[in-house]
Amino acid sequence: TARKAVVFFEVEILDAKTKDKLCFLDKYCDSFLVFHVFVSDPQWYPARQSIRLDPKGKSLKDEDVLQYLPVGTTATFYFRDLGAQISWVTVFLTEYAGPLLIYLMFYFRVPFIYASKYDFTTSKHWVVHLACMCHSFHYVKRLLETLFVHRFSHGTMPLRNIFKNCTYYWGFAAWMAYYINHPLYTPPIYGEQQIRLALIVFLFCQIGNFSIHIALRNLRPPGSKTRKIPYPTKNPFTWIFLLVSCPNYTYELGSWLGFTLMTQCLPVAAFTLVGFIQMTVWAKGKHRSYLKEFRDYPTLRSPILPFIL
Repeated sequence: TARKAVVFFEVEILDAKTKDKLCFLDKYCDSFLVFHVFVSDPQWYPARQSIRLDPKGKSLKDEDVLQYLPVGTTATFYFRDLGAQISWVTVFLTEYAGPLLIYLMFYFRVPFIYASKYDFTTSKHWVVHLACMCHSFHYVKRLLETLFVHRFSHGTMPLRNIFKNCTYYWGFAAWMAYYINHPLYTPPIYGEQQIRLALIVFLFCQIGNFSIHIALRNLRPPGSKTRKIPYPTKNPFTWIFLLVSCPNYTYELGSWLGFTLMTQCLPVAAFTLVGFIQMTVWAKGKHRSYLKEFRDYPTLRSPILPFIL
């Protein structure tokens, strides 16, 4: 059988902002990946480099092959520095450990938070202790999922994100914890019935959220960036995939609605609302990505809320 002729490329890389030529690479084989054309400079390690075909276009994937890109035998790429990077795992562990510890400081009423006479005292309302257990459970779950469940398609994110994310999570945790654990806190208006209903909602959605994370993990083999359409499994908590693209966000919203109902606390409601808005943005983006990437993607699905949003 005839062997396929090998095509060689000349590759030039220009700065996306200034259009200055950064480097010129001669005789690159057509089967080379975009990963191989990264600028070789200790200052710009691969994770902080964005290689693109257009100065204002989207970044190319590391696994894109030269011969399948719309370029001639002389390929021009544009380089953009993404800034200092930090691993997703580090960011997640930091932003989740903070709320866990901050909340417990308010729960145990360490000095300088409330009046000195309340230092290290405990609340007389059992819902306060239940809320602490639920909040702690949620963030311990997130920490364990980060370490043992999640598989990230990208290894890093911009370093600035850790400050933004921690401000959001840590700030809201302190705001919620201050009022829930305050000596003058009053329990929900409908008492024990409201608290029990809220606990059922919270636990149901926590189990659902974990089930979706396991299902998503099983879609991606270790070390792979392969994307597949998620479908329901034998686990009933995953059947919501029939109706929404991002049920992990749906269950997350349900968990915080349950926590809001349990505590009947305005800062918790504010956190739930802001989180819902942000998760809707993420869900819509992922939903559009699914529709664009997979022609046979189920049309019945909504991004986050069945038939609504």
